[in-house]
Amino acid sequence: MGVGALRVWTDDEIDADMAFEPHPHKDMEIVTYIREGAIIHCDGLGNEGRTGAGDVQVMSAGEGITHSEYNLEDKLTRLFQIWFVPRSAGGTLWWEARKFPPRAAGQGFEPLASGYEDHIRDGAVAINSDAATYDLAPGAEAYLVVAKGAVTGTALAERDALQVSAETAISVAADA
Repeated sequence: MGVGALRVWTDDEIDADMAFEPHPHKDMEIVTYIREGAIIHCDGLGNEGRTGAGDVQVMSAGEGITHSEYNLEDKLTRLFQIWFVPRSAGGTLWWEARKFPPRAAGQGFEPLASGYEDHIRDGAVAINSDAATYDLAPGAEAYLVVAKGAVTGTALAERDALQVSAETAISVAADA
């Protein structure tokens, strides 16, 4: 089940004035990337915030948390929600949202959420999982999804995904 630490990758649409009503999670690192529109997050710790298009929110569900997400916009919201297995069960609960400026085509890949210190220093939101790396070590697996546009090398269009295993490198480039 899954690819490495990746367990779930959803491609969701939430209609205007609709919601994911309060529900629990435990022992999961959940990254939400807003492709279009916006959502409001509320959780049992009192965290509340709006995450808009192009931005990321992270929730570490550690020892267990209940949360909800609402689309209070007047249009459809599209998002990717990505679940990773944490390095260890339990752990501290947290939520964070971060704005990311758009990148021009050809500027390479930018980790938006990562469990690696060098990515976090470069601006990625921290998660408690080994979930983002560029080098594929022997036996490593990777999963690439195109949020917008397309990539060449291994041709992928918007919302296409590529699972990589038994490879040491993969060559893709943003298609302007």
